[in-house]
Amino acid sequence: MEPILQTKHLQKSYDGSHQILKDINFSIKQGEVVVIVGPSGCGKSTFLKCLNMLEPMDRGEIYLDGKSIEREGKNISLYRQKVGMVFQSYELFPHLNVMDNLLLAPRKVQKRKKEEIQKEAETLLLRVGLWEKRKAYPRELSGGQKQRVAIVRALLMHPEVLLLDEITAALDPEMVREVLQVVQELAKEGMTMVIVTHEMKFAKAVADRVLFMDGGIIVEEENPQEFFVYPKTDRAKQFLNTFHYAALEI
Repeated sequence: MEPILQTKHLQKSYDGSHQILKDINFSIKQGEVVVIVGPSGCGKSTFLKCLNMLEPMDRGEIYLDGKSIEREGKNISLYRQKVGMVFQSYELFPHLNVMDNLLLAPRKVQKRKKEEIQKEAETLLLRVGLWEKRKAYPRELSGGQKQRVAIVRALLMHPEVLLLDEITAALDPEMVREVLQVVQELAKEGMTMVIVTHEMKFAKAVADRVLFMDGGIIVEEENPQEFFVYPKTDRAKQFLNTFHYAALEI
């Protein structure tokens, strides 16, 4: 099976000197879940932003369905519809209620009919346990509820690949659980996802492959059983030891 999304020799630096990403070669197949872990500042979130074209790359190529994506081309908007992203900070409009937040992008960007989108949005809200909150405003929601709305908003654009960037980092433990349950259901249904997370138990449970990044490079890449039990590099071993993996059920 050919990759649905791929990068070749991707590089990114700030101020022309501080190199964040160093020659990243990455691919993901349809229906696969790839989880990226690593210490803070290693380039994980920057990599996702480059994948979504929110950050310009210095060098390298991105391919979607085998076609190269021009960095400044007219197809960027269409590309972002196909490669959706959910952020740590929700990015909901505070002056719009939940349903209006959900309807905005499909109507404005994809020119779809309101009735069609609303029906789909209600179905998704029911699925994530938020149907009764469809008329609520973001200020009336918990962090976990806001994040679930953000996931529904991304799904309404019908992406081929979904990028999730530390979506539980700002949440309390109880809220983390409700958000991760939604992501696990998406994984079971075959959604193609690239997930950056510090939730190691979740990464172990949901990933088809784990990428360990450090210093702007992919240090190790393995299936979760191998990575979490038998990491091959000293750097990965040191990283995992900080999470007390002896307590995990293998």
